[in-house]
Amino acid sequence: MEEKKKKPVAKKTEEATETKAAPKLTKAEEKSKATTLRIVSIILWVLAIGFEVLAILSLMKALYIPWLPQMWCMIICIVLDLVCCIIAGLLWKKASFLDPFKKTNNKVGFVILNQLGVIMAVICFLPLIILLFTNKDKMDKKSRIIVTVVAIVALLIAGLFGANFNPISAEEKAAAEEQIKDTVYWTTFGHKYHLYDDCHTIANSEKNPGTVTDAIDAGRTEVCYYCANRAEKEKGLVLDGLNVEEGVTVTGE
Repeated sequence: MEEKKKKPVAKKTEEATETKAAPKLTKAEEKSKATTLRIVSIILWVLAIGFEVLAILSLMKALYIPWLPQMWCMIICIVLDLVCCIIAGLLWKKASFLDPFKKTNNKVGFVILNQLGVIMAVICFLPLIILLFTNKDKMDKKSRIIVTVVAIVALLIAGLFGANFNPISAEEKAAAEEQIKDTVYWTTFGHKYHLYDDCHTIANSEKNPGTVTDAIDAGRTEVCYYCANRAEKEKGLVLDGLNVEEGVTVTGE
């Protein structure tokens, strides 16, 4: 009787079975990456202004492309302007989480730097919008209205993507890293991180675990108010100087 051949069993290598965690960035690496992101953002904003200039030149009929109507030339420039603004704004915000700006003794500068995406959106679109309103003889009425609406919508979208609704300062990030050593949790669409995975606000949500640095780098800049108070009651953990949900300051007082 012919002996049945055994099917070869594939051996799993350690490399295949091992789940590799994402490498943690050192402070120097975070700062270096943030600097790179900021440089790229500035380059993109310069390009965005360039597209705005081209749109203005087209409006003033100083730029003429025979095969491309004036209205479509301007719309294309506005769209390219918008794409550059959106990417630049997102990268700038990412950099502000990796390497936050200092807030002490420079509160105005802190606000300006964190909201630079909004400021640049205004710079990249508002001059063109003003010229569209003040130069009614440069285009036919219907085309001018269409281009004006497109430019206004682009300004609003660029401002929305560039706005940092939950900025964190260098002092707040340092305080969080100093005081919170345990694993924290955050959800895909939330803007807070939680000290407890069974917090009632995320109990039924899919959670991402990590360090508080991971959470902040991912844009979760506020500690959950309920978790902060629970930690104070259960562990005596007083979270001073942190960015707490709803502007509530948790102190030892």
